[in-house]
Amino acid sequence: MLTSITDGILCCLTGKAASLVMPVDSSEPADTFEFVEVKPGRVLRVRHIMPERRAPVVTEEDQVKDSVHCKRKITVYRNGQLVIENLGDVLHSEIVQCQNGDVEPCSTVEVELADYKEVPTSPEPKPAPPLSMVGEQKPAPPPRRRRRKPKRMVMIDSEREISSCKGTHSDVALFFVHGVGGSLDIWGSQLDFFSRLGYEIIAPDLAGHGASTAPHIAAAYTFYALAEDMRAIFKKYARKRNILIGHSYGVSFCTFLAHEYPDQVHKVVMINGGGPTALEPSLCSIFQLPSCVLHCLSPCLAWSFLKAGFAHQGAKEKQLLKQGNAFNVNPFVLRAMMSGQYWPEGDEVYHAELTVPILLVHGMYDKFVPIDEDQRMAEILLFAFLKVIEEGSHMVMMECPDTVNTLLHEFFLWEPDMSKKKAAKTDPDKTVIVNGVVAQTPKPNKPMDK
Repeated sequence: MLTSITDGILCCLTGKAASLVMPVDSSEPADTFEFVEVKPGRVLRVRHIMPERRAPVVTEEDQVKDSVHCKRKITVYRNGQLVIENLGDVLHSEIVQCQNGDVEPCSTVEVELADYKEVPTSPEPKPAPPLSMVGEQKPAPPPRRRRRKPKRMVMIDSEREISSCKGTHSDVALFFVHGVGGSLDIWGSQLDFFSRLGYEIIAPDLAGHGASTAPHIAAAYTFYALAEDMRAIFKKYARKRNILIGHSYGVSFCTFLAHEYPDQVHKVVMINGGGPTALEPSLCSIFQLPSCVLHCLSPCLAWSFLKAGFAHQGAKEKQLLKQGNAFNVNPFVLRAMMSGQYWPEGDEVYHAELTVPILLVHGMYDKFVPIDEDQRMAEILLFAFLKVIEEGSHMVMMECPDTVNTLLHEFFLWEPDMSKKKAAKTDPDKTVIVNGVVAQTPKPNKPMDK
């Protein structure tokens, strides 16, 4: 700690960084690593595991592919209300049990926009007092309500094939994207587990993290710059069916890719990613302090991350933090990453437009992301399934690797059971639960009397 304080004072006096922003040496074997130049002078380290697959045995179950009808109407009103009408197929919210998922009838979800500021609205007209009439009295007509005018309306109508993704399938690739302060090493347990099952794996280091180059310019760490890096990695390694797994800030990049490439992204896993709100950097954050000050506070920041990111703070967790190379980034990179989290397009409507099945994983003791945010995400998304791990925190994939690996594998193998959809007879008055929100099933129109 004394060394970090001395380096920080030297940084303040000279105006230069105490140490050069260089990639961290990797202890992993070099034969599974590649260095990809996404832009001139911008090189990312990528761990690419390409298993030696035998010729896959194609069964009748693999050949049968049923499509899911993705149809929803998204309406944003001027009073800040967001109404989502699911007009197509809605999958059951308890599908991740090593079983096929059911298909539910359509429904309507109404929520309030997170960034909406209440504005005064015109009061509803009061009913006129009944007039005294001689003889028979007629009831006063009901007041006419002013029709709401939508501010924005989005209509989605498409067909999506959702199939089981096995390790023996040569058209399946898994992409693992870490968050701020991490590296691809935090996925160590997941990379080993799924590589043994035969999956092709791509896990990059974000710019300034792990062994990737770290430009000493703040513009290199904005959301848009990092998203373009992930786009380049995705286009280089993508297969026909790609599964994106993101953690924390990495979830935003997975969302971006799923929105940009809906036909290539087959499934998405969001681990402690937060709610469906637009990114905006905090102006009152400790990361707004100068880099030299952050350098002095680096031991305190590392301890705070250990305390908030793990459910327990024992020797095991400290070793995991060291092995995962987590929160081991230059203070300048850390400050630029936190200040560059600006993405106004990633709001509720942006997330509601996604038609890809999404598994939400949340650690119960996470102090960075409240469970309310993941629950709201489940309400907004079309095909979302929330799983809470009671023993985990923000770094749940490192704390509970066996639980997370099993859960992810079940989701990869899952496919909807469309046979129940064809044989189901729905009750028009039935109340269903869709994405954690109680909604009333729309009633069909009655036939006209002849």
